[in-house]
Amino acid sequence: MSKVELKVLFKKLQRDDKKEVLEFHVMGEKLAHSDALVMMAGEMSNLIVGDSEAGVIPAEFKSIQRDSKKTVLKFEAKGDSQEKIIKLYPYAGHNVTLTIEESQMSIEEIEEQHEGIGYDVKQDGTVEIEGQVSMDDIPKGEPDEVSFDDDDLLN
Repeated sequence: MSKVELKVLFKKLQRDDKKEVLEFHVMGEKLAHSDALVMMAGEMSNLIVGDSEAGVIPAEFKSIQRDSKKTVLKFEAKGDSQEKIIKLYPYAGHNVTLTIEESQMSIEEIEEQHEGIGYDVKQDGTVEIEGQVSMDDIPKGEPDEVSFDDDDLLN
């Protein structure tokens, strides 16, 4: 399993369509571990950003782009990493040590969705969920008020 450690500029951390995109820049023409990085692109990786308290962040290595001045590494955080991502905000815009390690999990394993709640759709288009509360089950009035039917008022 490949593991690469680089000195990078943590260029930006951006929330984009319910996903967190992390972008790192490696300055200079020569890129250490370039072959290993190219092989990891498009796969799941585990990231460790500097000395942050975020720990290991599972991320999809989205792309690697090289030009004469820099190499841009883009990652998309995956799984339940929201709390970890928040801990990275102070590091954005600074030079950090980035550790990238191949993940043993695939993108499909990380993106597995919850089964959800089972339901039935009736002919009239309404949906019925097992254990669902209906409006008839809800008491009338405020929680500390007593409600009376019209018959109770006549007696």
